[in-house]
Amino acid sequence: MDIAARARALLDLHHTGHTLVLPNVWDAWSARAVADAGFAALSIGSHPLADSRGQGDHEEMTLADALDGVRRICAAVPDIPVTADLESGYGTEPVELIERLLEAGAVGLNIEDTVHSEGGRMRAVAEHADYIGALRRAADEAGVDVVVNARTDVFLRAAEIDDPVAEALTRLRACEEAGARCVYPVGAPSAGVVREMVEGLSGPVNVIANPRTGSAAGTLEELRALGVHRVTFGPKLMQELTTDLAALVAAWR
Repeated sequence: MDIAARARALLDLHHTGHTLVLPNVWDAWSARAVADAGFAALSIGSHPLADSRGQGDHEEMTLADALDGVRRICAAVPDIPVTADLESGYGTEPVELIERLLEAGAVGLNIEDTVHSEGGRMRAVAEHADYIGALRRAADEAGVDVVVNARTDVFLRAAEIDDPVAEALTRLRACEEAGARCVYPVGAPSAGVVREMVEGLSGPVNVIANPRTGSAAGTLEELRALGVHRVTFGPKLMQELTTDLAALVAAWR
């Protein structure tokens, strides 16, 4: 399957009428394990990828570091679409970012509105939407249906914002209008808020979950009932396995 076909397959998986679960992997081993479990597509989380490399999240890796991990994972599962968390873009122009993403073998990317390399500032609504739109145009010009997933960190910074729900909707609607193929209100705190996101937006909505305990909005079945289109685990799969690993080796101390 060539890269354009993988991109189209990933995009189509967002529109089947069923909730798409994309487990977050961090290396070739975890990618193969998840693929062997029967998942049709995978996501790479920046946090677990950084941890696997002995580096920090929040763009403490360089873009080259991140894409080295992406390349290794995509090579390990060549017939499976992979999307990658590229934080806020590593200060890279959209055309270059899309070109380097595709060269590494991934066909989707998350881009958030917190710019960690600039003191953790939050992009303005139009600024983030403009960046998302430029990524979409670059992908279109490359002839690949890259799934641009626009993330907002509003709910992670709710104490700073008067009306987080309204702010998240404003930001994500602007990203949809700019060309995002999916949007991600990370940390949406309840089923009610997730429902408002799904009903208030026009395209696929991504929700984060823990593979063992579910999400703030409920179990996978409850997320399906809410109409959630996509579920990812962020760093939570690796964190759960860390506990399991420690327990497994503890008796051998």
